[in-house]
Amino acid sequence: MAFTLGTHIVLASFGVAFPFMVMVVHLRGLRRGDAQAMTLARRWSKVMAVLFAVGAVTGTVLSFELGLLWPELMGRYGEVFGIPFAFEALFFFTEAIFIAIYLYGWKRMRPWPHFWTIVPIVLAGMGGTFSIVAANAWMNNPSGFTQLPDGTLTDISPAAAIFNPGIWHQVPHMYLAAFIVVGFTVASVYAVGMLRGRRDRYHRLGFLVPFTVAAIAMPLQFAVGDQAARSVASAQPTKFAAQELVWETGSDQPEIIGGIMDPETGEVRWGIAIPGVASLLTGSPPTP
Repeated sequence: MAFTLGTHIVLASFGVAFPFMVMVVHLRGLRRGDAQAMTLARRWSKVMAVLFAVGAVTGTVLSFELGLLWPELMGRYGEVFGIPFAFEALFFFTEAIFIAIYLYGWKRMRPWPHFWTIVPIVLAGMGGTFSIVAANAWMNNPSGFTQLPDGTLTDISPAAAIFNPGIWHQVPHMYLAAFIVVGFTVASVYAVGMLRGRRDRYHRLGFLVPFTVAAIAMPLQFAVGDQAARSVASAQPTKFAAQELVWETGSDQPEIIGGIMDPETGEVRWGIAIPGVASLLTGSPPTP
């Protein structure tokens, strides 16, 4: 499941951010009569469709893994946080339908009606991401139910489960991460071309649009990521300790970059330790 998640999260990032970038260059092409921008939009739309199809496969595998590998979790709490998965399915099919319309609409539809078919793709991608991240945030911040001593669940509120305390930092963090990953990845393709001497306007535009999007998202992610880390440190100190490779509680814990922890002794090898920074980032030492 870790392998599937590690693969799917990259493809899911393209499902969120790439349609937005296609929309940007398509809009530029229409408004300014920019043939190079329209060429980019058309070529990117094909890549967008392929990545969506591959992401659908890994997402389907994940849905089976949730039920097969975590049957007690899904069996007991599925009725609490299962609604977001239903919403995600609706967003998924909406995105699939409009990707097909958009892809086959080139030279078959009038320019502006064709452009508007990509807007639902962007909205559906963001909506589906919100739904899945809300379910994940619920696992970190369970809410929307009362559990009796015998394990029975009462007072179930799907709305409270969806809008749990974790979504306010996890959802923006995911959105920004998607724009950063996709922006820099796409820009790198055209950067390589420019380094090889292709300095035409097509390559410059293909580099500047995604790079600008990622560059805007990056500083915002610093703030959101910091808030997310502080939330984990407060609500899930054991998880935070694992993330930061902290073996014992202390008031002056270093921030360790890289490295591997010895599970027997807690010693971190090959890491770069910056004294006291982990405690400083949490704002509430001692650090777990």
